[in-house]
Amino acid sequence: MILAVVGATGTGKSELALALARRWGDAGRAVEIVNADAMQLYRGMDIGTAKLPPSDREGIPHHLLDVLDVTEEASVARYQEDARRTIDAITERGATPLLVGGSGLYVAAVLTDFRFPGTDPERRAHWEAVLAERGLAALHEQLRQRDPVAADAIGPHNGRRIVRALEVGDLTGEPFSAGLAARERPWRPYRQVGLHLERSALVPRLDARVEGMWRAGLLDEVRGLLPRGLARGVTASRAIGYAQAIGQLEGRLSERAAIEETQALTRRYARRQVSWFRRDESVRWIDAATDDRLDQAMHALGGDGPDDSNGAGDGVDTMER
Repeated sequence: MILAVVGATGTGKSELALALARRWGDAGRAVEIVNADAMQLYRGMDIGTAKLPPSDREGIPHHLLDVLDVTEEASVARYQEDARRTIDAITERGATPLLVGGSGLYVAAVLTDFRFPGTDPERRAHWEAVLAERGLAALHEQLRQRDPVAADAIGPHNGRRIVRALEVGDLTGEPFSAGLAARERPWRPYRQVGLHLERSALVPRLDARVEGMWRAGLLDEVRGLLPRGLARGVTASRAIGYAQAIGQLEGRLSERAAIEETQALTRRYARRQVSWFRRDESVRWIDAATDDRLDQAMHALGGDGPDDSNGAGDGVDTMER
């Protein structure tokens, strides 16, 4: 059984995952955490991704953190292979894998039987030419007209993934998001909980978090990553916060402008995350502000422990039958 903690950025997923692993560990049930945050895959990108430092992991194994150089391109297909191999190894050790993160496509690629179509150089070249000629906003609008679910999930700033979604649509005749809706075909049995905060509570938390990133030394972190090729990284250089920090260091943005742009993009990203995960009926939602969220998550993920057959969400039970 795979367990998962999902939800928008800033809702406390990492803290809840640690608490779950600790509680079950005290009961003699080993739990190992598997990262499902695309930007936390990158070595050295710590402050801007709110990556839990090793000293705070309480000896609980964490997997798929710091596995990519900033010049490497993050790939959902590669992540799917790595995450599934990691999960199989955890299971073989007799432990329970706990998938934790807010990158919806990455979570879906692991939990569901999502398969990646091949590539077509001609179709990809066509959409790359459209991107170069008409720009990112126009290409994203094209995707929204054809596949609004994928458009919301990808967002308007990732040209590479927008091109890929349009290419897949041409190849398969189906929306890129079609495979993500295949919840009746899990890769392995799983249960998910989602942490939710009302927008009125989440937005101030996100804004404060961004301010804290700058105080914690994000600019120094980015200075250290630039000689390692951060600005050349197709994926890493566009990460929220990192792109703005680069802009500040290059003199294109003032510090206040960099922070405010990061805050605005973070709020939009959180909105897209909520929209994505809300479409998944197998997620059992928990108010992140409640004092008993750990007990609620324990119950939703399996009663007294990961192997308990009671208390699973109805959507997952349906898929397993």
